[in-house]
Amino acid sequence: MKISLTRAVCALSLVMTGLASAAADYPDKPIRLVVPYPPGGASDTVARLIGQQLSLRLKQPVLVDNKPGATEQIGAGFVAKAPPDGYTILLASTAGLSVNPTLYKGRLAYDPEKDLAPIVMAVTLPSVVMVHPSMPVNSIDELTAFAKTSTTPINYASSGAGNPSHLGMELYKRVASLDMTHVPYKGGAPALQDLMSGQVSVMMAIGPESMPMAKAGKLKALAVTTAKSSPAYPGLPPVSQTKGFANFELLHWFALLAPARTPDPVIAVLNKNVNEILQDPEVKKKLIDMGMELEGGSPKKLADTISRDRLKWEKVIAESNIRID
Repeated sequence: MKISLTRAVCALSLVMTGLASAAADYPDKPIRLVVPYPPGGASDTVARLIGQQLSLRLKQPVLVDNKPGATEQIGAGFVAKAPPDGYTILLASTAGLSVNPTLYKGRLAYDPEKDLAPIVMAVTLPSVVMVHPSMPVNSIDELTAFAKTSTTPINYASSGAGNPSHLGMELYKRVASLDMTHVPYKGGAPALQDLMSGQVSVMMAIGPESMPMAKAGKLKALAVTTAKSSPAYPGLPPVSQTKGFANFELLHWFALLAPARTPDPVIAVLNKNVNEILQDPEVKKKLIDMGMELEGGSPKKLADTISRDRLKWEKVIAESNIRID
């Protein structure tokens, strides 16, 4: 037993020495940035912008790899099992990190707080309640009244089961005592395509993804999901101003993570560079113009946000009796 224990300690020491040596040279090869959604959505846009800037700063290619499906579970599960060396990282959101642990309790192949190491919070962004232009409504009150009197079923889209776009609409349904059918998609882009074509009628869509379509007349924007009026969405009232929806707020965020046990020096390199990227005037302008708010900060700030939002959505899921089969 003593010999076995000694061998185990020696093996662990060699592994840790190897990781420390690798961290000192990091990065010396391409980095894979996994996005758990299809190309074309807000997450993909943020990943490609940050990835491009990281590549310039770190002098190594940063390759965006889209792995959509199961509300981020495929992409997040892939990264959680990847070698903890900083060469496979993840751009995840509220859904994959703070919602899935409750919604898929006992069935999730990864634990965001145990299997993934926080790097940095990137951006936050509100959602906008969007309807097809043919809908005879121009406010949340009118949407509620129409839904209650409609003789045909009303379908609403989400960017995935358990995504905040799903939970937000379920909360709206519960408060307004409505019956709508949920139609989940593998990301915001395909959901918005079907909303524009009239296959579905309503969506609580991420603002940067949906507002260009509203400005082009392809969708109709009713309200923004910020607690107060948002300068990024002038003229759009917050949902919280509607009777019965006081304090209603639905903020989506995107963050970068690595596999657990990734060396602290590697996390530090990525955190430092992404924080600097978020302060770059060109990058800031692009993200703000898309309706996003820049975050940044320490890995601990991200870890605290994941935990806080996990408790928040756990309550919403329980009160709305949301179940995923």
